[in-house]
Amino acid sequence: MTAWASFWNTPLMSTPQEAEYGFWKSPITSDLIVADSIGLGCPARSNNHTYWSEGRPAEGGRYVIVRRAPDGTVEDVNPAPYNARTRVHEYGGGEYLVHESIVYFSNYDDQRLYRREPGGVPQAITPEVAWRYADGVADPLRPRLIIVREDHTSAGREAVNTIVAVDRTGPSEQQVLVSGSDFYSNPRINADGSRLTWMSWDHPNMPWNRVQLWTAEIGADGSLGEHRLVAGDCRESIFQPEWSPDGVLYFVSDRNGWWNLYRQRDGEVEPVVEMEAEFGVAQWAFGESTYAFASARKLICTYLRKGASCLASIDLESRELEPIDVAFTVISGLSAGDGHAYFRGGTPTRPNAIVDLDLATGKHETYRVSFEVDDEIPRYFSVPEAIEFPTEGSRTAHAFFYPPHNPDHTAPEGELPPLIVKGHGGPTGFTSNVLSLSIQYWTSRGFGVLDVNYGGSSGYGREYRERLEGQWGVVDLDDCSNGAKYLVEQGRADGDRLIIKGGSAGGYTTLAALAFRDVFRAGASYYGVSDLEALAKETHKFESRYMDSMIGPYPERRDLYVERSPLHHADKISAPVIFFQGAEDKVVPPNQAEKLVAALRAKGLPVSYILFDGEQHGFRRAENIKRALDAELYFYAATLLRKGLRF
Repeated sequence: MTAWASFWNTPLMSTPQEAEYGFWKSPITSDLIVADSIGLGCPARSNNHTYWSEGRPAEGGRYVIVRRAPDGTVEDVNPAPYNARTRVHEYGGGEYLVHESIVYFSNYDDQRLYRREPGGVPQAITPEVAWRYADGVADPLRPRLIIVREDHTSAGREAVNTIVAVDRTGPSEQQVLVSGSDFYSNPRINADGSRLTWMSWDHPNMPWNRVQLWTAEIGADGSLGEHRLVAGDCRESIFQPEWSPDGVLYFVSDRNGWWNLYRQRDGEVEPVVEMEAEFGVAQWAFGESTYAFASARKLICTYLRKGASCLASIDLESRELEPIDVAFTVISGLSAGDGHAYFRGGTPTRPNAIVDLDLATGKHETYRVSFEVDDEIPRYFSVPEAIEFPTEGSRTAHAFFYPPHNPDHTAPEGELPPLIVKGHGGPTGFTSNVLSLSIQYWTSRGFGVLDVNYGGSSGYGREYRERLEGQWGVVDLDDCSNGAKYLVEQGRADGDRLIIKGGSAGGYTTLAALAFRDVFRAGASYYGVSDLEALAKETHKFESRYMDSMIGPYPERRDLYVERSPLHHADKISAPVIFFQGAEDKVVPPNQAEKLVAALRAKGLPVSYILFDGEQHGFRRAENIKRALDAELYFYAATLLRKGLRF
């Protein structure tokens, strides 16, 4: 450990010591954050076994499918070097499925599908072609998978997405079942194998703007009959279609302004639950689930209200919703079976975990946690406050505020803490209050952290989500800036030490706020966008028309792309900036950072740029996560917190 890093990382103290905010010594170190930490995927159930995926930074970011037997025995399904991760839409998800104890998964290096039987070794079932696969389901009547395929065989041309049938036994000719739209997701077969449902959408729509839901009969030869539109013939976002055990089609729609639960019976669509809550999420990745059937009569669901998750059961005959009292404030990836619900859950003081909830007793068992710490560490956790603050247009925005907290330290009387404002990615995403050691790293050192769900975030209804339409680079900047100013006015942050940071779209918000708002005194951009016009020309298919709705159609409104691009206004940036970038990023290529870095260095501004080989859009390797975190801390110390430190 270098001398500058060890300054902040010391043993616990017996009595509080006075120290400036930002220079508190903390046991929550970058080594602690990456040590044995894992990312957890959504759980699944098959033949009384529970499955989930783990992203393991200590294994170079490899994704591993884990199987837990009823006796508690746990094993890895895909041995090294197999990496269960798909690149469909670049964000992936839906990388594996289980049928009759056989696991089928996409392998990252070659993007082929493999099957792994219990006790066997992975066997490829798709050819060595530039095809990617995600979000599949097993046909109960035929030896095939029905799955989304993304075709990259035509160099220089946009990828082609279809729904295809893949032989489960090995490479063979694939049958294209559905084609013609730009995107597909959620192919699902009913229990008797007679009907298929799926979702589709076309440029310039995104799945949270407008989606169409379809069904078709499956013929004796496995082909599809007439395609019938169930929903989405108007401006409507649909999420997670599922067949109930008795053959009724359920889905989530925001036709009433909120993602609520609906079903189609006897050819008619009817609401199951209508309330001001979100039963869906923005579909950035495949495989997300917010509800599951405990039986033909009972459905278990999770929904968001004001940024917090709730769990409930719904009687499907009476349509009555009954809350289920659980300690978890963040719940996702829900599945159910055998009288139990399985999900990924966490709280502000407990990390994400794979949870098994007994629906009869209300007791739960934790199968796996994303990280563990010793008993002393929770003393250093800052508990977030859900806050609402005024913003432009007499509106209100939302955030979680983490005040600085460390029992070993107090600040000098009258000093106010520096504040880090975080903008999440997406931008049509949201942030939750689940325990994050990467946030506690800062609060335990004397920083406040404001994690903002700016206008455009999901989780607060369609109207809130649509605030960003035509206004990306305006509303997000206003809300992040107004959130910071609100805390300054409340006497909870130092107005001269305001920092903004974010990744991807949050990185764009960071750079744009530094260029177009005079609020922040330093910034950190993780794989952020600096040139909107270049992004419109270079990014991958899934997001290639995303900005049509958030800025305007390109090239017709090129003026707005230039007007809102930090790269074209580098002269307006006067605060120090540190950039972190993956060398293999296909979503926001490295040239986005490198051009702005060169422009800022040319004007003599303190700038740092760290490029990580082998990383894509988001860092997965332990050594890179650690290096980025420590470098960011030192950058703030050298440029903002205390004058005279050498940079």
